[in-house]
Amino acid sequence: MPTFHHLVKHSNKYGFTNKPIFALAIMLMFWSVFDGLLTYITPLVLTEAGFSETMMGIIIGTSSIAGAAFDFMLCRVFKQANFRKIFLTLFLICAFYPIVLWQAKTFWVFIAAMAMWGIYYDLYSFGSLDYLGNYTDKDEHASSSGALQVFRSLGYLLAPILAGFTIGEVVGWKSFALSWVFLGMAFIFFIILLKMTKEGVTQEHQGLVCRNLTIKRELRLWEKASLLLKPVLILTLLISVYDAFFWTIGPLFAESFKGMDNFEGLFLTAYELPALMVGWFIGKVTVRVGKRRTAFAAFGVGSLVLATLPLITSPLLAIATIFVASIFLSMAIPAINGAYADYIEEAPKAEKEIEAVSDFSSNLGYVIGPIAAGILADTFSNSIAFSVLSIVGAIIVFTLFRIMPRKISVRPLERMG
Repeated sequence: MPTFHHLVKHSNKYGFTNKPIFALAIMLMFWSVFDGLLTYITPLVLTEAGFSETMMGIIIGTSSIAGAAFDFMLCRVFKQANFRKIFLTLFLICAFYPIVLWQAKTFWVFIAAMAMWGIYYDLYSFGSLDYLGNYTDKDEHASSSGALQVFRSLGYLLAPILAGFTIGEVVGWKSFALSWVFLGMAFIFFIILLKMTKEGVTQEHQGLVCRNLTIKRELRLWEKASLLLKPVLILTLLISVYDAFFWTIGPLFAESFKGMDNFEGLFLTAYELPALMVGWFIGKVTVRVGKRRTAFAAFGVGSLVLATLPLITSPLLAIATIFVASIFLSMAIPAINGAYADYIEEAPKAEKEIEAVSDFSSNLGYVIGPIAAGILADTFSNSIAFSVLSIVGAIIVFTLFRIMPRKISVRPLERMG
C-alpha cells in the first residue's frame, strides 16, 4: 500500500494538491461510499424480499438497461453539458434513490429503483470522462484516472466494512441513513470543485457539445465508433461484468463462510483495496507498455488467478486470492480510461459518441453480469460462478490482445458529424 510520503510525492509531481482534480477525487471518494453502501445491501434487500438469486440478478441487471437507454437520450436531456451540470443532476437523483430502495416491496418498485441507479451511475461515468478529457493534459490522462480510481476505490473499500457493521438480522434504516451522510459530504466537495473551476474555462473546454443529428445519423456514428473501438469496448464490457459479479454475489459468497461474523465485508474490501496501490503507479507502467497493452495483459492475468477460487476452502486464503487477482484487474481500469481520454482529446467533436459507446459497453456488462452471476450461482455455487467467469474472460481478453491493431484512430468520427 502506498506510503503517505509516496502519496504526497505523487500529488506534488502532478500538482493534484493545486488542481480541481483533487477536489473531484475527494468528492468521488465520499460518493463511492454512498454508492457502495447501497450496492452492497441491494442483493440482501432483494433476497429478504423473497426473490431467488436468479431473479435478483435479473432485477439488478435492469439498472443497466435503463443506463443504456439513457446513453442514447443524453443529448436529448443535455443539449450542451459539462461535468458541472452532469454531476449536479447525479446528486439530485442520488438524494432520492435510497428512499425508493428502502420502501421497495414489489417487483416494479424495485425496477424503478434500479432505473434510478443505472441513470445516476451513467452520469458519474459521463461526468468523470468529460473532466478527464477536457480538463487534464494528455500525458496525465492515465495518472489522473489512476488518482481518481484510488480515491473512488477507497470509498468502495470502506463501504462494505461499514455495511457489515450496520446490517443486523435484516437490512434496516441505519445503512440508508449512513449513505445520506456520505452523499452530503460528497456534495460539499462538489461545491468546492465548482468554485475551483469557475474561472479560466476556455472555449475548447466547454464540455460535452451535442451535435444536431438525426436519430439515424446518431446510430450510424455509434456503429462507426463501435467498430473503431471494438477491442477496447469489449474489455470495458468484461470489466463491468466482473465488477457486477463481485457486487452481486460477493456478499452472498462472503456469508457462506462460517465464523466471519461482521467481517463478511472483507471479501469485497479485498477486491477494492488493490486499486489504492496500482492507481499511483499505473501512469509509469502505461508510459512504458502502452495503455491498451497494459489493460489487456493485466486483466488476463487477474482472470487466471481468480479462476482458482473454487479450489479454496479457507476464508482467509479466499480473501488473499481475491486480493491478488484484483491487483491485476485494477490495473486495467485506469489504463483503459486513459485510452478513452486520449481518444476524446484526439477527436473532441466526437466526445459524446466516444463516451456513449464506452458507457453503453459498461452498461451492457452490468446487464450481463448480475444475470449471469445469479444463474451460475443457482446452478452451481458462488465460487464456481467466479471460476467460469474468469476462464471465459481470460480466453476472450488474450484473443483480443493478439488480434487488436497497434493504433486506433477516432478522427473519422469527427468528419462524419
